[in-house]
Amino acid sequence: MAATASQSNLAGLPRRLVQDGIISEEKLQEASEAAKRERLPLIAYLVNEELADPRAIAVAASHEFGVPLLDLDAVEIDLDVIRVVDQNLVSKHRVLPLVKRGQRLFLGIADPTNLQAIDDIKFATSLRVDPVVVEQDKLEERITKAIEAVDTSMSGLEDDDFDLENLDVGGVDEHEDEVTNDDVEDAPVVRFVNKVLLDAIKRGASDVHFEPYEKFFRVRTRLDGVLSEVANPPVALANKVCARLKVMSRMDIAERRVPQDGRIKMRLSKNRAIDFRVNTCPTLFGEKIVLRILDPSSAQLGIEMLGYEDQQRVMYEKHLAKPYGMILVTGPTGSGKTVSLYTGINILNEPGRNISTAEDPAEINLPGINQVNVNPKVGLTFASALKAFLRQDPDVIMVGEIRDLETAEIAIKAAQTGHLVLSTLHTNDAPKTLTRMVDMGVMPYAIATSVSLIIAQRLARRLCNNCKEARDVPREALEKEGFQADELDAGVTIYGPSEKGCKQCNDGYKGRVGIFQVMEVSETMGRIIMEGGNAMQIADQAAKEGVIDLRRSGLNKVKEGVTGLEEINRVTIE
Repeated sequence: MAATASQSNLAGLPRRLVQDGIISEEKLQEASEAAKRERLPLIAYLVNEELADPRAIAVAASHEFGVPLLDLDAVEIDLDVIRVVDQNLVSKHRVLPLVKRGQRLFLGIADPTNLQAIDDIKFATSLRVDPVVVEQDKLEERITKAIEAVDTSMSGLEDDDFDLENLDVGGVDEHEDEVTNDDVEDAPVVRFVNKVLLDAIKRGASDVHFEPYEKFFRVRTRLDGVLSEVANPPVALANKVCARLKVMSRMDIAERRVPQDGRIKMRLSKNRAIDFRVNTCPTLFGEKIVLRILDPSSAQLGIEMLGYEDQQRVMYEKHLAKPYGMILVTGPTGSGKTVSLYTGINILNEPGRNISTAEDPAEINLPGINQVNVNPKVGLTFASALKAFLRQDPDVIMVGEIRDLETAEIAIKAAQTGHLVLSTLHTNDAPKTLTRMVDMGVMPYAIATSVSLIIAQRLARRLCNNCKEARDVPREALEKEGFQADELDAGVTIYGPSEKGCKQCNDGYKGRVGIFQVMEVSETMGRIIMEGGNAMQIADQAAKEGVIDLRRSGLNKVKEGVTGLEEINRVTIE
């Protein structure tokens, strides 16, 4: 065996593996080529495919390179040490920080020749990094546990990692004096509220509802667009929980007659904080409080992740690249309009552009963007903010929502005078958006010459790829749903959620996907508007021009196995 290895081109660890009889040279060559094709490290491939014993590989690597060998079963995970290295680096290079002594960091690694990993961690931590060889399978297991345990993973937040009574929380508005009340500092109330908020973050919820009734008090969270009950605390605690939340968001706890708005910043670690937008509303039996969890990562998803069809994405990007015109995003509350706008703004956000936004309120902080919170109480409306923007040499303007004729007219004027304007409207589909603006009092010729693109959208729950199940749906039923005969002839597999679900999902669903109707306003549509045409005429023309409606877009997602018919029927109109 040694003679064969000496005559080959093997060197380093591969040569040692052959010499020690851990694997034959022939199998090693095949494994090496397969690992390259799959873009996996050789050691990871050998262990994953069970071609060699992980312990034997680790011993060989230790002897070959003179690096210490460690059995991970004898080591406890130290979260403080793991947090020394950014979790993105841990995940990327598949390494594990083990011990930190002064300026030395001992790093668990399966392949000590992975100098790129060592150099990257040296640069990121400014520490001297000493590699320690560990077994590949145990390393992968420990990395998974470590990433789940540390607080930099939103899905891995554990109650035990936080002092629920003393979690660092506070309002965002620094101009208000801090309010204190002995009632709301009760340890059980503090702990309960903090636990509910942490659980909501951990589960990936978008909203938390605290709802008092005459004989019960319930807490619900919205996950993937659907509300579900998560707690029923004693009704006697309703006022205390409400007061605690109002103190956290810097509201007036003595004022219970009118709605109030506030924000909470929950600091989970030195480098991670979560914001909540808070609103109170007086009801018959107390104040209902709703918290919107503001996730900055949703604005950084990238247009490819939102669910646009290829043609729709190209159309959106084409109109974002134009120097002027108006792009409108429409849909009901909670349909993802803000994320679509933020995604477009992020594409445009570069040093050569002056971008200003007027929002109610600004949900996510976007560095490089001039964001304004409208405040009608002091006269700062969407319209007055727009007027101010036009005197500030803007290139791109985003208006959170066009609510009245004055705002619409100023936005249209901006679009006609060399500015790109993005905004939202509440309409059911793209064609109705044009007639809605006419109903608001906007002149038809102004709409035809300024509005360039309209995006109508909904959000549907994604099926869990791990447990989704194929459904046997009769052809006649599929035809009634809207599938064409040629599609059915070619073969369509319909999937649905698993009845039991799995550990990776929520009742068979995991996350949401956008369903879009992207309509470019053509010259023909412009003429229809100016001639007083209605939404049905515009929709007919859009269909002639190849614009797919929301229903057809949803059916495409069903055909691709992304979501199920039940979801499409829930969020779109047949």
